[in-house]
Amino acid sequence: MSHGGQNSRKAHPTFHFLAGLTSGVSSAVLLQPADLLKTRVQQSRSSSLLPVLRSILSGPRPIASLWRGTVPSALRTGFGSALYFTSLSSLRQILANQSVQSTLQHSALITHGSSVLPKLSNIQNLLTGASARVFAGFVLMPVTVIKVRYESDFYTYKSISSAARSIHATEGLKGFFSGFGATAVRDAPYAGLYVVFYEASKARLNKLFAVASSSTAAGGVEDKRRSSGSSATINASSGVLAAGLATGVTNPFDAVKTRLQLMPRKYGNMIKATRLMIKEDGFKSFFDGLGLRMGRKALSSALAWTVYEELIGRAEMFVARHDNDRVVV
Repeated sequence: MSHGGQNSRKAHPTFHFLAGLTSGVSSAVLLQPADLLKTRVQQSRSSSLLPVLRSILSGPRPIASLWRGTVPSALRTGFGSALYFTSLSSLRQILANQSVQSTLQHSALITHGSSVLPKLSNIQNLLTGASARVFAGFVLMPVTVIKVRYESDFYTYKSISSAARSIHATEGLKGFFSGFGATAVRDAPYAGLYVVFYEASKARLNKLFAVASSSTAAGGVEDKRRSSGSSATINASSGVLAAGLATGVTNPFDAVKTRLQLMPRKYGNMIKATRLMIKEDGFKSFFDGLGLRMGRKALSSALAWTVYEELIGRAEMFVARHDNDRVVV
């Protein structure tokens, strides 16, 4: 994806919001069964994947049951991704603009053609990814609580509005933020590490693709034809690798968060929940649902980031083309 060098304008934040919303909703709808199964496996020490799956499939409406909670999940993931990508882009652009070499770094990155994000240091990637994710998580926390309870078989909510009324009546406003501490502790390192791993993986894969294309290219036309496809492949592969690594590190926090959101009265807070889980289920409970979460995160991250970067790249190309047309006229 080659933009017009230093003079190319960045896409408006609205583009980032819409691109994030599109990527988030699409990944949430497609991967809802994996999210539901992960919640069911994490909700109790007696749950494991095969019995849970058999129980759902033997029910009266197995397909609908696998996609239970899709609406709150799509709302949470869609708007969460929109807020995350918009704030991440803004934070990264602020840091890049403060750097003396930001223009040169951005120009060099665009030459590689697989990213629409400014190039930052590992520490900056860690901080911006963590900050953007915690902010989005806080704003969408009420929807997250409803989503998790919808996916569980502990509750029989009939609609989002009835779930909201029930939570407010029994737990008050704080009920909508159950597990936020564990969520923030999970999301901050996950998102920060994800961006670090994602950018590092893209840098490595870009070099490999550049070496391969330079050694095999017979003409410039074929190279240009391949650039769009190779960029999508690099972004998707980097998303899978980054998600797998970051998920493995942060899964214990996800397991604690699920218990807190499902049974806040029993588990109370993050420290109490950790102690109870160790006492009742042992350390293995912190890795319940790891395979499902890792598989879902890998697929959803690859899909979300590939769709997001592709949409933003096309938006920036459109803006640049529009500006060039105006100059010519």
